[in-house]
Amino acid sequence: MGRMKPTTRLRILDHIRRHQTASVRELSRSLGMTGANIRHHLAVLESNDLIEMVSQRREGRGRPRMVYGLSRHALGDGLDELSAALLGEWQAGLPEREREAGLRSLAGRMGAGFAGERAGPLPKRLTDAVRYLNQGHYQARWEAGAAGPRVILGHCPFSAIIEEHPELCRVDAFLLEGCVGQPVEQSAKLEQGGQGLPQCVFLVK
Repeated sequence: MGRMKPTTRLRILDHIRRHQTASVRELSRSLGMTGANIRHHLAVLESNDLIEMVSQRREGRGRPRMVYGLSRHALGDGLDELSAALLGEWQAGLPEREREAGLRSLAGRMGAGFAGERAGPLPKRLTDAVRYLNQGHYQARWEAGAAGPRVILGHCPFSAIIEEHPELCRVDAFLLEGCVGQPVEQSAKLEQGGQGLPQCVFLVK
C-alpha cells in the first residue's frame, strides 16, 4: 500500500478547523473520497493527537456517527504558560534548601498511580516503570548497557517549558527512582539519538 498524500490530512484538518466538527460522511462529501479512506486518515490524525472524537450524531437510521474536532493539543490551551507560571510561583515561595524536597514531593504526586513492581527482578521493575511513564507520553523504553540499564525517554512532556525550568529533569529522575526503586542519574538531556530525534537518558544505578 503506497504512502498516502500528506496534503489529504491537511485538507481534513483545514475542514475541521473551519467547521469546528465533521463526521466521516461530511468529510467524504467535501473531499470526494471514500469513507474508508477518510477513516484511515482520521485514525492517523487521532494517533498523532491532532483530532479527537467530540460527540456522536445520528444521521438517519443505524448507528450514531462519530463526530471529530481538533484536539486540545492542536487548538492550544495556554497550559504551558500556566504551568510555567505556577511552577515559578511555587518555587519562589520555597527556601533554596527546600526546593529539592519540593521537587521530590512533586514527583511523588506524579507517581501516585504507579502500581507496578518495586521490589521484584530489575527487568520487571523497569518494564513496569516504562509502561507507567508512557501513560504520561514519555515514549520511554529501557535497554541494557555496560554501565547498567538505561531508561531512554523519547519525548519530553515538559519540552515547552524545560528551558525555563530545567529542574523538571530532577522531577523526572525522582519519578523514575520512585517507580524502579533504585537511584538513577541523568546522562543525556534532549540529545540526538540514533534516529536523529532528541532524547533524555537515565542510568539506573
